[in-house]
Amino acid sequence: MLPIPERVRTLAATAEVAKLAVDGVPSPARGGVDERGRPVLLVRPGETLHGLSGDAVVAVNLTAMRTLGETAHPRGLIEVQGWAEAVPEDEARAAAVAVAAHCADESLFEALERFGRPDAPRLLRLDVAQVVYLTGQESGLLDADDYLGAAPDPLTDVAERVLAHVNASHRPQLTAGVSRQLGETAGEVWLWELDRFGATVRADESLVRFPWPRPARSGGCLETALRGLLCTC
Repeated sequence: MLPIPERVRTLAATAEVAKLAVDGVPSPARGGVDERGRPVLLVRPGETLHGLSGDAVVAVNLTAMRTLGETAHPRGLIEVQGWAEAVPEDEARAAAVAVAAHCADESLFEALERFGRPDAPRLLRLDVAQVVYLTGQESGLLDADDYLGAAPDPLTDVAERVLAHVNASHRPQLTAGVSRQLGETAGEVWLWELDRFGATVRADESLVRFPWPRPARSGGCLETALRGLLCTC
């Protein structure tokens, strides 16, 4: 399995902002996650965070989902706790792109074009204090250094593409391969997680992990390792 800090960062990289609380009070939530894993928020005039100067305690809940067929299932729940700070002007465009990846809001253009004006939408990000996570059967707390010092699995983009392709086009082979590995009929099988250390499948309501003999170092290695699970010969 991925080390916990890397696993949480990997989930955060593809997660949606689900909820925002300012000093414990719910507030409108729209945003994304930047390249360091920090939540980035688009805040409109009149909203709680718009006029605050950085001393408010903020909690951003991120939800990573997996759609299997027509049903969405939570892969991980992450709460990033910290303090809101203004995104510097020279980093505003990158922050807007991070938000737009999850929330295409026309206010982003105004936030860039009228950056710094009192009545313009603001781009804020979290100065991370700690991160609470729940993923599968694992839960815990990461301090800021462990969370920010980690990076997503470098094969994440390839893994997500391969996973989507297998679930869309090769589930009979996946089911046969998993049944062979388990020595019994596996039931309804979906590929749930894929990373350089192995694959996790969802068989009915259970998650089963299949580690690779050695870590995959490239997208090609990852596909070769997965073919070993799909092969029924």
